[in-house]
Amino acid sequence: MRFGLCILPEHRWSDAAPMWRAAEEMGFDHAWTYDHLVWGGLRESPWYGTTPTLTAAALVTERIQLGTFVTSPNYRHPVTLMRDLLALDDISGGRVIVGIGSGGEPDATILGTPPLTPRQKVDRMAEFTDLLDRTLTSDHVDFDGEWFQARDARSLPGPVPRPDAARMPFVIAANGPRAMRVALEHGQGWVTIGRDGATGETWWQGLAQLCARLDELAQETGREQPLDRYLNLDYDRYSLTSVAAFTDAVGRAADLGFTDVIAHWPRADSPYEGRRDTLEAVAALLPTLR
Repeated sequence: MRFGLCILPEHRWSDAAPMWRAAEEMGFDHAWTYDHLVWGGLRESPWYGTTPTLTAAALVTERIQLGTFVTSPNYRHPVTLMRDLLALDDISGGRVIVGIGSGGEPDATILGTPPLTPRQKVDRMAEFTDLLDRTLTSDHVDFDGEWFQARDARSLPGPVPRPDAARMPFVIAANGPRAMRVALEHGQGWVTIGRDGATGETWWQGLAQLCARLDELAQETGREQPLDRYLNLDYDRYSLTSVAAFTDAVGRAADLGFTDVIAHWPRADSPYEGRRDTLEAVAALLPTLR
């Protein structure tokens, strides 16, 4: 099991920098931040840009992987995003993880975009992911899609060389079969928050069903390399309310086959209300939970 920590981009950098350093020093494997213009859970909160935040985080850390949780087509174009990712990948020394999703409210309409159906959102995400993949792995890309176009998109200098991959890993957020197919086609990982609206045991049962469905689709598509499986531990309830709550959630996630879990840095109030000393106590246990 690998462990991630999500730090919301709501803090001035003078306050955020020690958090990112601490995430690495405490032994977490990856650290993330949300990629939104506005997040519905904190509509009145200060909010900072994702790419600059991760770039700054790269400069105050050395080992920990850095991820978008998650990037979507709501206000991104694959070609311009590619340029940001290449710079971040270079500055971080190849530590980038690209979380990708179909996008939610209020980002979906904040730029005046007409509302989309769930099917349209997945279609757009599939096209977004395909074009982003192409621009990160090929040069001189031309693309004509329903949602995005590109003309002779250049990819120089390309991502940081990796021994086993042409680009940084994609971790695709998916709960339905069509989005899961995008993860199986383009992703190195799959991430989920579980079934919408589910709580308690129903949430865990829904996770088991999602894992089983992913297995079925992997067989149908003939994918041989298994996807890493990431779980947002904090959708149903906040996992860092206590050490016992965290270790119980991690154990249940491991039983379902998840390879990675992500918790949120504790905040002073809801959402993710918690204490720094609980986070530190959990961090001390990570070697025994791996």
